[in-house]
Amino acid sequence: RSEIIPNSKHLRVFNLKLSDAGIYTCECDSHTVSISLHVFQLTISLDGHFLPNEVLHLTLVQNSSHPLPDLNIALFDNNNKTVRPNRFQNKTRQKYILDLKEVEATDSGPWVCHVHSDSPLINHNITFDVKVLGFQNPEMERKYATVDSTVILSWRLNFRKITWKEAFTGQLNWKQQESATTHELLDFNVTARGEKHETKKSSHFRFEIPESKPENTIEMKLPKVHFNHSGQYQCQLAYNRRYTQSKIELVVMKVSANPVGPLPRGAKMTLICQVSSPLPPNAYLRWERVNGTQMDVKMSKQNEAKVEVNVSAAGLWNCHLIEGNDTKISLNYPVEEAPVWISYVVIGASIAGSVLVFGLACLCIISGISWQRRRQRAKRMVQARQYLLENKTCQCQQ
Repeated sequence: RSEIIPNSKHLRVFNLKLSDAGIYTCECDSHTVSISLHVFQLTISLDGHFLPNEVLHLTLVQNSSHPLPDLNIALFDNNNKTVRPNRFQNKTRQKYILDLKEVEATDSGPWVCHVHSDSPLINHNITFDVKVLGFQNPEMERKYATVDSTVILSWRLNFRKITWKEAFTGQLNWKQQESATTHELLDFNVTARGEKHETKKSSHFRFEIPESKPENTIEMKLPKVHFNHSGQYQCQLAYNRRYTQSKIELVVMKVSANPVGPLPRGAKMTLICQVSSPLPPNAYLRWERVNGTQMDVKMSKQNEAKVEVNVSAAGLWNCHLIEGNDTKISLNYPVEEAPVWISYVVIGASIAGSVLVFGLACLCIISGISWQRRRQRAKRMVQARQYLLENKTCQCQQ
């Protein structure tokens, strides 16, 4: 594991080990030169390959032919910021154990362990790589869509950005509610070369896998959103039986009217704006009439998923979903006034219906009286027959 460089007579040692520490002496004629070799070994937990929220453990071991110094250790992350260990263990001067923070995907990159000692004087940097496989998305994200619109849900993986050289798998799942059944939509795997392969699994509802997308992205497209497409879409990564995930909650909005159709003159209609799940505290629904007044505005209460407004005149109404100060999505509903002849038809139908009901009522009354009379007549005949039988009345023969 060693060689002497001919030109400089330097000694090169390969694959350095702790046992290589000691004093190395070079003799040439009457000249002797000795060098003390101090060896450090830094071990990174999980071989430096992490998933988000896993704890980074470092173990530093030193060996020397001299008495081992008491070391001062400083750590710097990929942004050259000082990282203070949550736990620092130094039972002997030979071995130091450091437990650091839970790492995130943004922690990927070269880190530095700086070792310092005053006697003997040591100032040495040990560089090591931290790779955290994960998403460039937030852990939980909310996306809004309207009924019949097109929406693309996207998860950006960081395996190319951090030069991840290990194979891993993943899948995309959907469930409408927290307690509902989970449906697997697709699964995928990424080889050690970084080649991604996707397989569509579910036909629970129609969705597409866009072809023209970045290689590091998992995407699904809903070409026509339905109200029941709402729910949680979860992308999960698996590496060495460890898992991480990122969720997108899809909230769908729809508008409707009761009754449906043109608004007859003098009639009223209720417009309904509804979302598929309760809104966060800083979000609300707002009905407003285009070119209307402040009286033509109706807002939902906190945590309500529906708002209704009563309409008595034609016009264009918009429902907005507002989160904070941002309007996320909007849907309009045009209220059309029914033609005059339709109003006359409605009035005529109402009058005809009333006359028909009155006629049916009269018929029922007349039929009831006739039935009552027939019943009384039959009752009298029965009584007369019974009377004749009891008195044995007979007719004399002439």
